[in-house]
Amino acid sequence: MEKLLKKSSWTDVIISMLFILFGIMIIARPDTIVSVISLFLGAICIIMGILKGVDYFASGKTDNYSLAIGIIAIIIGIIIMFCSSIIFSLFRIIIAIWIIYSGLMDLQTTIIWKDYKSKLWLLTLILAIVMIIGGIYILINSGAMLQIIGIIIIVYGIMDIIENVVFIKKVENYLE
Repeated sequence: MEKLLKKSSWTDVIISMLFILFGIMIIARPDTIVSVISLFLGAICIIMGILKGVDYFASGKTDNYSLAIGIIAIIIGIIIMFCSSIIFSLFRIIIAIWIIYSGLMDLQTTIIWKDYKSKLWLLTLILAIVMIIGGIYILINSGAMLQIIGIIIIVYGIMDIIENVVFIKKVENYLE
């Protein structure tokens, strides 16, 4: 049982190291990662579309639903493969506008809290300003969202490694 627990934990550590490596790659080369992921997801959609088309013809052309799904999947796959930067830019702009909007709403809340002499108004003001600046940063910097995701993945990987090492030590101490 001890060997199984240790082996499982070390496997988790290796997976966490791969997460850290992936996070570093996202931070270092966000555009390349988007292109690779887009090609991969586009290829999957195209393959699914082709399989649905084959299924349509294999079923004796009775299931029009399969043909429609197959054609749509192929079209979506092509769009994902060749228009990934446009799709990602639109998504980034929408997220940035939402973050700026939320920051502006928090600024309004700050004014209300200050009028009620709440002690939280200063903290809310600082956080609202940080959100607005962060939204503007994401709007201006095309790789910002991926860099933030990369940082989150790295932090997750590090925390998971620490958790697994602590678990391994506890198993060793428990079995002694």
